[in-house]
Amino acid sequence: MQVTDTIADLLTRIRNAQAAKHDTVEVPASNMKKAICQILVDEGYVKGFSVTEDGKQGMISITLKYANGKQPVIKGLKRVSKPGLRIYSNAQELPKVMKGLGVAENVGGEVLAFIW
Repeated sequence: MQVTDTIADLLTRIRNAQAAKHDTVEVPASNMKKAICQILVDEGYVKGFSVTEDGKQGMISITLKYANGKQPVIKGLKRVSKPGLRIYSNAQELPKVMKGLGVAENVGGEVLAFIW
């Protein structure tokens, strides 16, 4: 299946897996998605992730995090939406993915997602 917006696909898979109370979710791997997953781990939104190489694209297995039983730690995530954790790519250092204020830090790049 050809996916046009792979980052939106990643976020949708996480959102759907949490709604279904799954422990893990798998997504096709890419360097950008690995960097986003690392930020999600660093910020405490997911427990962890691992990459399985299959000789092709590979797969990322993301271990979701729940609080107080089965309440998802991630309250919401959208491709670009409300204020929260901003994940953006730096146009000068692709495929580096950073978090923070972006424009206020004068590094440029594209806002990829907001997570709250």
